Amino acid sequence: MKIALDAMGGDFGPPNLVAGAVMALREYRHIKKLFLVGDTKQIEAELKKHKCNDRRIAIVHATQVVDMSDRAWSAVRRKKDSSVSRAVDLVKHGEADAIVSAGHTGAAVAASMIKLRTLEGVDRPGIAAVLPTQFNVFVLVDAGANIDARPEHLLQYAIMGSVYSRHVLGYKRPRVGLISLGEEDVKGTEKTKEVFKMLKKTSLNFRGNIEGRHLFEDPVEVVVCDGFVGNVILKTCESIAVAIFKWLKAELTRSTRRKAGAFLAKHAFLAIKDKTNYEYYGGSPLLGVNGICIIAHGASTPLAIKNALRVAAESIEHQLNPHIVEEIRRYHETTASLEPAAALR
Repeated sequence: MKIALDAMGGDFGPPNLVAGAVMALREYRHIKKLFLVGDTKQIEAELKKHKCNDRRIAIVHATQVVDMSDRAWSAVRRKKDSSVSRAVDLVKHGEADAIVSAGHTGAAVAASMIKLRTLEGVDRPGIAAVLPTQFNVFVLVDAGANIDARPEHLLQYAIMGSVYSRHVLGYKRPRVGLISLGEEDVKGTEKTKEVFKMLKKTSLNFRGNIEGRHLFEDPVEVVVCDGFVGNVILKTCESIAVAIFKWLKAELTRSTRRKAGAFLAKHAFLAIKDKTNYEYYGGSPLLGVNGICIIAHGASTPLAIKNALRVAAESIEHQLNPHIVEEIRRYHETTASLEPAAALR
């Protein structure tokens, strides 16, 4: 498998990105080629620091970088030689199977949509963020790619999220829940009520509406919402996880007795910290584009980049996109066969 890494994106640029790439190559022998896209001199300098001359690395020079202040769609059109655009071009032309970027999320989404287009039957792609619960993980779709989603888009998110949960995460029959203001089907906005009706007619394991409190209390494996709600949920979860550990540290260091107790429970605290650490989840797939695109956190550490490359490799290995196309085709065939019967009634 061949992966293209935007080596200039993210808050820390080439140092963290190249370090993560080196970690991935040393651990994942099944990555046959890794394109590092960006400024050649900076990339070579970072590779030299790590004494890495792995023959699987190919540097693709790019003269531009999409800044966080740039407008996504215009940046893709104006900065044609940006690292993210060049990385997506490698996928478009079949030289790479996937792209990983920790840079401007909007630009990565825009470049993928413009250059790769969407899969057959998919109108808008959605970002699938994997979040932990006490016993498992769930997929949140959409986590920010499309804030103005229509009901049919959310239906597609449910299908794509179920495919990802089943084929990549390994859940045999993932349960699907729709984020709303209450469990009853009459609760929510006009859009969520329409989506509820559509999901009820599918063969998905749809469990109905779920409220925010259900995400971790009684979790399903796939949570569906528009990109606006999803991004708010994702960032709120990230901030709460950070805040809780800060609060714990402050309280557990108030006295010698508490410090002693904290020391005894150290491994339990570390286990929970690891479970909530975005670095271990790596990146979020942009489901629905005609190619594999993994969106990594802007503040990604080398460990996070290594795991983002792992997520890309898993998506390639499990043939994610062909499964999505097949499931959406099956849905449309089933819907078409039911329409004549409905008309007769």
